[in-house]
Amino acid sequence: IGRNITHLIDRGDETYCFRLHRDRVYYVSESVMRKATSVGRDQLISLGICFGKFTKTGKFRMHVTCLDYIAQYAKHKVWIKPNGEMPFLYGNHVVKAHIGRVTEDTPEHQGVIVYSMTDVPLGFGVTARSTSDTRKMEPTAIVVFHQADIGEYLRQEDTLF
Repeated sequence: IGRNITHLIDRGDETYCFRLHRDRVYYVSESVMRKATSVGRDQLISLGICFGKFTKTGKFRMHVTCLDYIAQYAKHKVWIKPNGEMPFLYGNHVVKAHIGRVTEDTPEHQGVIVYSMTDVPLGFGVTARSTSDTRKMEPTAIVVFHQADIGEYLRQEDTLF
């Protein structure tokens, strides 16, 4: 989302912030954060919306729980056809045959939000090629590498939160 991250923090209704708790990054309003100070860190299980977590190697991995928040400020988007929705929701990459539209000037290896053709956010991933290179590819070539989708709520319900 780039510089649009300021829209997440400086909202009109209330000020929000990001907090790190047990290798997970949470997006929480400041009023809820102040109330949570009365709970000890050992007893605190979750706080706000989990945006992702840091892996043991120190890399940040976004969770699908942040999809609704980052989708509204995304710069790069990919829309997939109805025949490509189910394969994506089952955890597969997006191939060119399933692409409906792509935001212009999307570079290679850029994070994108994957939408259905009815503008429902389905998940996010990383582009395999730029927009101009995608037009020249064959229909079975991978265009977006899968990272997370809304089907994870069912597949990983025990470990997601």
